Amino acid sequence: MEPGPGPGPGPGPGRWGPAACVLTGASRGFGRSLARLLAPRLGEGSLLVLLARSAAPLAELAAELRAGGSGLRVECLAADLGCEQGLRRAAAALREVLPAAPPGRLLLVNNAGSLGDVSKSFLDLTNPDEINSYFAFNVTSALCLTSTALQAFGKRPGSSRTVVNISSLCAVKPFKNWALYCSGKASRDMMFQVLALEEPDVRVLNYAPGPLDTDMQLLARTKTGDPVMRQYFQSLQESGQLIDCTVSAQKLVTLLEEDTFCSGAHVDFYDI
Repeated sequence: MEPGPGPGPGPGPGRWGPAACVLTGASRGFGRSLARLLAPRLGEGSLLVLLARSAAPLAELAAELRAGGSGLRVECLAADLGCEQGLRRAAAALREVLPAAPPGRLLLVNNAGSLGDVSKSFLDLTNPDEINSYFAFNVTSALCLTSTALQAFGKRPGSSRTVVNISSLCAVKPFKNWALYCSGKASRDMMFQVLALEEPDVRVLNYAPGPLDTDMQLLARTKTGDPVMRQYFQSLQESGQLIDCTVSAQKLVTLLEEDTFCSGAHVDFYDI
C-alpha cells in the first residue's frame, strides 16, 4: 500500500476547500469534538452530514456549526444504524445529498460504535439476537454506509476520497469480557484494509483514538465483569491518563492534513 502524496498547505479556515464530509456518532464524545474541528476547515459551500441516534444533541451541534458563518451546509440525520430501517434511511439520505455535493473532496468518518455488555464473559454470550444486534450496529452499518457513500459521491476527476474507521487497541489486542467489542473492532479494521486494496484511489485510515474520557470509558470501569480489567480502567481515570476527546480528534485532523499514512494502516494515538 502506497503512502499519500505528502503534506499539503498549512491549516487555516476553510483550507480544505469545498468538500463533503459524513460523520457518524456525531452527537457526543469523540464525534462531537471532531465535528467542531472539521467544520472550520471545510470551505464555503461544503456539506457536513451528521449522523447519530439522538436528534436533540445533533440539532444543537448543527446549529452551533452553522453559526460559524462559513457558508457550511449542515445536514442532520437521527437514525439508529443498528436497525435495518434506520440504516436504510441513512443510506437513502447519502444517496440523495452526495451526488450533488461539492466535487473536491469526500471525507467519511465511521465513528459510531458501542461497547456491548462487558459484564458478560465469552461463555455468557449465548443469545444470537444479542450478538447479531451488536454486529449489525458496529460492523454491518459501517460497511453499508461506506459503500453507499463512495458509490453516491462517485469517482470524480481531480477529487480525493478518504474513509476513516475509528478503531481501537482492541482491534489488535484481546481484553477479557470484551469479546464483542474486540471482535467488532478487528472486523472493521480488516474490512477497511480490504477497501484500501480494492480501491487504491481511496485513502483509508484505521485510527485508534486512545483511552478517551467518555461515557464508554465510564462503562468500562464500572461494568466490566473481570475485576482486574475493571481496576485497570479505573486506574487510567484515577491517574489522569484518559485522553480528552478534542486532543485525540486534533491528532486525527493532523493525520488527514498531512496525508502521509499508508492507505489501510492502523494508526494509534500513541504512535503519533
